Amino acid sequence: MVTWRPALPSDEAARVLLDQYFQARALGFPGGPEAYRRTDPVDGEFTPPAGVFLIVEGENLSGEPADVGCGGVRRIADGPHGARFEVKHLWVLPHARRFGYGRALMDELTRRARELGAAELVLDTNESLAEAGALYRSLGFTPIEPYNDNPNATTWLARLL
Repeated sequence: MVTWRPALPSDEAARVLLDQYFQARALGFPGGPEAYRRTDPVDGEFTPPAGVFLIVEGENLSGEPADVGCGGVRRIADGPHGARFEVKHLWVLPHARRFGYGRALMDELTRRARELGAAELVLDTNESLAEAGALYRSLGFTPIEPYNDNPNATTWLARLL
C-alpha cells in the first residue's frame, strides 16, 4: 500500500530522493550529464497555499517500509484558465516502478492542487522520458506552447482540472 507524507524539499528524506532524481536525470540526459541543468526546489514554493511536496511511502527491496518516491506541485503565473500549478520532480525509485506509484502520486498531487485552488496543471518534460510522457498523456495532459524556458525540457503539457 502506498501512502504520502508532506515534506519540504530541504527535509533530509526529500533531499535523498531529489539527489537520486537529479543524478538519474543527468546520467540519462541527451547530450550527457554536462548538458543537464539542475534546479533545486525552493521550500516556500512547495508550502501551502503556494504548493505541496510529497514523499511516497512504499517498500524497499526487502519489503520493509521505505521512502520510494517524491513529487510536488507549485503555483506559477496564472494561465488562460485561471490558477495554474506546475508538477515538479516526479520520481519513483526504479525498484518501485510498475506498481502504479507514479500514477497514484499524480492523482494525489492533482487532488491537492485542486484543494489549493488550481484550475489547470502544467508540466514540462523531455521527450527522452517516454514512460513519463505516456503516463502524463494517459492522465489527460495535452501539448501546449512552452510556458517557461527550462533548458532540459522539450515538451510542455497541460490538463484542465
